[in-house]
Amino acid sequence: MLVKDLMVKNVATISPLATIREAMQEMKRHRVKSLVVNKQHSHDAYGIITYTTILRTIVAEEGDIDLINVYDVCSKPVITVPAEMEVKHVARLMVLQRIRRIVVLNNNELAGLVTMNDIVSAIVEMSEH
Repeated sequence: MLVKDLMVKNVATISPLATIREAMQEMKRHRVKSLVVNKQHSHDAYGIITYTTILRTIVAEEGDIDLINVYDVCSKPVITVPAEMEVKHVARLMVLQRIRRIVVLNNNELAGLVTMNDIVSAIVEMSEH
C-alpha cells in the first residue's frame, strides 16, 4: 500500500505569519489537531503546528497568544515523504522519529497528510478481511 492511498488530501493549512489565536480558530473550524504551515516562498520548507505545540506555547508565554506567530513555534522543517512511498516505510519512520504526523509531497508541493491513526486504521481494516 502506498501513502497516497491512505493520506488525507484536504489538509488544513495556515500562514506562518498567523497568530496562535488564529491557528486555534482554524483548528476548531476544520476540526483537526494540527495544521500544516505554508511555505513563505518556493524554496522554503513546510512546517506543522499541533495542539501540543500550542499548549506548550500558552504555558510558556503565560497565555499571550496574540503576539506570537505560528512561524515562531511550529516544527519546521517538517518531515516529509513522497506520495509514492510504501506505508510500511512511513510507519517505521514515524516510530523511529517518534512523530504522529508526516506531510506528504508531490513534486515538492503539499499533497496530503498521513497520521499514525491513518496507518493503524488501515492495518486494522486489512486484518479484518
